[in-house]
Amino acid sequence: MDYQAMFEQARSFGDYAAVDALIPYARLLGIQVDHHDALGPVFRVPYKWDNVGNVHLPAIHGGVIAGLIENAAILHLLWTSESLTMPKVIDANIDYLRSGRPLETFARCSTTKQGRRIANVAVTCWQDDLEKPIAVARYHCKVTPEDR
Repeated sequence: MDYQAMFEQARSFGDYAAVDALIPYARLLGIQVDHHDALGPVFRVPYKWDNVGNVHLPAIHGGVIAGLIENAAILHLLWTSESLTMPKVIDANIDYLRSGRPLETFARCSTTKQGRRIANVAVTCWQDDLEKPIAVARYHCKVTPEDR
């Protein structure tokens, strides 16, 4: 499968779903991408009972939140960098701030630094209020420039 051609075609058509489908864990979680004028791409995981880790609260499993955050960072870099290969995570730091309730969960990203080979991405994850994040993260990823 020619991933570079798929990335180029998806970028030209603005087809986020085509790239999401390439990542098995993104498919498992059901990650979807919506474009909002004010926020840019917003990644979301619809609520599913299978995503609950603590049934007594109930609370979304931390691994589901981490999976959303990591996939959002990678997909964000695929869309915003000039790399035509899958970014590779070098280092990540996730701060869990609140319990994830049994609700739809969202993430948005911003590139804090984009070099030729390394990109830094900040991710905010929330549920019903963007001003009350449930987690924030910082990712450092290796990207491959187009000319390699």
